[in-house]
Amino acid sequence: MSLTIKDLEKLQTQLCEVHLDYQLELIDGKIIVMDPSDIVSSEIGAELIRLLANWIKPRKLGRVFDSSGGFILPNSDLTAPDVSFVSAERLRRSPRYFGELVPDFVVEIKSQSERIKPLKEKIQSFLSMGARVGILVDPDKHTVTIYRTDSDPIVLTDGDVLTIPEFFPGWEVKISELWPVEFE
Repeated sequence: MSLTIKDLEKLQTQLCEVHLDYQLELIDGKIIVMDPSDIVSSEIGAELIRLLANWIKPRKLGRVFDSSGGFILPNSDLTAPDVSFVSAERLRRSPRYFGELVPDFVVEIKSQSERIKPLKEKIQSFLSMGARVGILVDPDKHTVTIYRTDSDPIVLTDGDVLTIPEFFPGWEVKISELWPVEFE
């Protein structure tokens, strides 16, 4: 039995009525309950969103979304990247619903319990449906891998600088700045 977005919305409403709040995704007609991220992954996502939004908003380049921002994709999946961006030209106004488009740029951040292969597959799925850039952040290895539809993946490490000139000309961040600081 293949479920639909309406089925997912109905289940979410029922869960809320009994005070259960789960993040759900619809992948290939199956409802997936998403585990919460570990706090290192969450902190990396928050930092990346802060850095991007501080660059994007004053320049009115588009919109940045966190891991709760769901997108209905052309294949009818409903999913939420850890961080995503949609250009202003493609999304002039945010709807009070899920985004019914493929983000231009997506980021997946490996949490403690996740495996790399499904995250790569999720990014490749976004790219095959129209995203132009995907990033996989691996806090365990301190790597950031950039995927583009027209080139091989590029792996960045602590000595490198992340840039996304397709969408954020002039924006750059040192990879080492993405990792949570250690207070002494």
